[in-house]
Amino acid sequence: MVLKEYVAALTQPMLGGGPTRYDEVVGPDGLLRPSWKRLAAVASGLGASDLRRIDEQIVRFLADDGVTYSRAGRRPTAWRLDPVPMVVDAASWRELEVGLAQRAELLNAVLVDLYGGRTLLRDGIVPAAAVLAHPGFTRIMAYGSRNDPRPLVTTATDIGRDASGAWRVLGDRTQAPSGLGYALENRKVLSRVLPELYREADLHRMAPYLWAFRSALLQSAHGELPDPRVVVLTPGTHSETAYDQAALATSLGFPLVQGSDLVVRDGWVLLKSLGRLERVDVILRRVDASFCDPLELRGDSQLGVAGLAEAVRRERVRVVNGLGAGVLENPALLAYAPAICEHLLGESLRLPTVATWWCGDPDARAHVLANLESLSVRMVDTVPGAVLDVGPEALARRIEAAPHRFVAQERLPLSQSPTWTEPRRSLLGTGSGRAEPRPVTLRAFTVRYGSSYRTLLGGLGNVMRDGRTVASKDVWVLKAETGEPDQGLAEVMPVTSGRSLPATVPRVLEDMFWVGRYAERAEDLLRLVLAAHVLVEDFRSRPRTSGGLSLSVVTGLITRLAGRVSDDYDEDFRSLLLDQDRAGSVAQSLEAMRDALSGVRDQWSSDVWRIFGVVDRAQATLAGNPDSHQVAESAGRMLTGVLSLAGVTANMIRDPGWHMISVGRYLERSQQVGHLLTAVTERHGLDVDREILASVLAAAESSVTHRRRYRDFVRPAGVLDLLLKDPENPRSLAFSVARASEHLAALPASTGSTRPERLLAALGSQVEETKVAGLVAIGGADRPNLVSFLATTGAELDRLAAAVADLHFATGPAPRSFGSLPELEPVP
Repeated sequence: MVLKEYVAALTQPMLGGGPTRYDEVVGPDGLLRPSWKRLAAVASGLGASDLRRIDEQIVRFLADDGVTYSRAGRRPTAWRLDPVPMVVDAASWRELEVGLAQRAELLNAVLVDLYGGRTLLRDGIVPAAAVLAHPGFTRIMAYGSRNDPRPLVTTATDIGRDASGAWRVLGDRTQAPSGLGYALENRKVLSRVLPELYREADLHRMAPYLWAFRSALLQSAHGELPDPRVVVLTPGTHSETAYDQAALATSLGFPLVQGSDLVVRDGWVLLKSLGRLERVDVILRRVDASFCDPLELRGDSQLGVAGLAEAVRRERVRVVNGLGAGVLENPALLAYAPAICEHLLGESLRLPTVATWWCGDPDARAHVLANLESLSVRMVDTVPGAVLDVGPEALARRIEAAPHRFVAQERLPLSQSPTWTEPRRSLLGTGSGRAEPRPVTLRAFTVRYGSSYRTLLGGLGNVMRDGRTVASKDVWVLKAETGEPDQGLAEVMPVTSGRSLPATVPRVLEDMFWVGRYAERAEDLLRLVLAAHVLVEDFRSRPRTSGGLSLSVVTGLITRLAGRVSDDYDEDFRSLLLDQDRAGSVAQSLEAMRDALSGVRDQWSSDVWRIFGVVDRAQATLAGNPDSHQVAESAGRMLTGVLSLAGVTANMIRDPGWHMISVGRYLERSQQVGHLLTAVTERHGLDVDREILASVLAAAESSVTHRRRYRDFVRPAGVLDLLLKDPENPRSLAFSVARASEHLAALPASTGSTRPERLLAALGSQVEETKVAGLVAIGGADRPNLVSFLATTGAELDRLAAAVADLHFATGPAPRSFGSLPELEPVP
């Protein structure tokens, strides 16, 4: 079995004196560590085939939940979770927990000091240059009257074991600590794929920590408010950790907002809810401080709220963590951590840091320059964790030129943990997967709960390779005794139990509108591809002139929507389904829908992301199968995934967002019906027209209805009546306009006389008054009345879409960078 093989491999005699890393599973005596002995009976029964199956299930579950991570400038990639958890026994964790709690208190004390009395700088405990050179030091928040004793509510600390197994701090995350949402997802998935091992472990569940976190945020509000409003401020869907932010907001039950959703009036932060402004009392920020206020910080930021810093200074809103908390991520502070702890807390530092040297100190700089090849050097004012990768000589010159900007750290031989490796292919065939030792780190989380800091009994494990994270691990902290309360919390401080209506801001309405439009757009084009593929297969089996003409007309509809990239039909269809960069393609619409959904992830259940799990698997199958039939097979599966969105929306609360999805869907359906019917505007002969009409009905999902109504006698008048005027056909223009009117009327900004409502009413009257007989009238080779009707209707729908945006989405002028404002010429 995999675990036995792992243990056996580590206990084999090794050249060079044996392993130099601490192993999380196997002790130096070759026996299982206490944390794994309890799990040995179940874990030992897992073979390579079991872990391979479990790994595949993990990938599928993560895809179904839409869990992604994106590095700067790149498209989101799938989150990677290793099936082997990182397990820590109760005794080991208790010692670590005490050290983490002390560290959180220390970081809070440092924050109070640096923005208040600054005794650390005054007494020479920390050199001033080491602090003032760091971009996280927010000068506008440094004032003598600052008296907040608890500016730090939550922290994250990256730790790792050295060769002896002792934990060491690698760095602190206080600016906008990320990872808790991923840790929650890891636990959710691993508990599903390893149920027996999960039950046997008797580990601490994470839910009580979330309750404590929620309570801590509510208690952070200034004053004695009965029901404070808390929001989570995100930079948006293009953030590296967008999933993490949305997952945390959803788990806590607080709305996820962007800077454009907030405004400051008279020193108060207000949420632009529909038709009103609502006061915000606490902001859990996930935006770096420098971007939070374009008025006083970065003038080119469009992520923050102008005036936020002043609102904080007036104590009219609490920002968690405070706008100056980023200074605590300064790696130079690690070099002085023991002295800082003695100075501020009067205690010895319990959890040591990795050995660190700040090059602004002459003695430290001399040590660093003499040992460059054995140390990791990084800059104080760059991204946390970024290590400089330049030659020793060039690095030495850069350090000498600006020594205060550099720190060096010991290269810690991180502990190792078994990590599942994918099967490898070789000349002898496919190799068997196995668990191999890989370096790991742990991100631990704390929250100020009541009067003390509480540590999450668990965390986010990271599998490292060449200094970068390549996968994550769920962290299991075992209970000392059965029946011990989860997270050590027998009860949680009370929070308000009153009903709180979720705020819907104009940006949310806009995202919902486009979710509906892109879903309908993808669905309609998929149906059109399927109808065209039938014609392609028929033409290949019995090529004829008439078949080629009908095929040309139907594929011409696709060309009008998305252009054409290849004369080969299958290749063009594959591009439509797979190429996200092709304008108008199915793939592009689905990616745009995914992006719109990501902007309002906290408004949806996790079921919605299974749509993309189905779609992604269908696309992967198509990409790996060159057969023509796979085009239709994958398109059909993608269509099934898109259609399931209707089932998800059917269970949504009937709030303005739900109504706006339907407005977008019916508006887009109206446009797509008009586009389809352009195929009917010209005459091509009886047989060709019949094939074209049949394809139009199939693409409009109305073939069965037409057959029941007209006994399969396909003629233009019947098709136009069914798709334009039939009030009972959900795919008709009349039905879509009527339903769009109902949903539009339900929106808060609608009064019965707004421009969108007037335009829809006029369009509905126009459709009702139009006679089918006049539309099918022939004028030469085409139907001029139908051409005119479709052109007019299309223009009206475009005006309607613009009117909806102006009334329901607009919240004022678009934000402009203060740095781009025109300069005034001096008056002569």
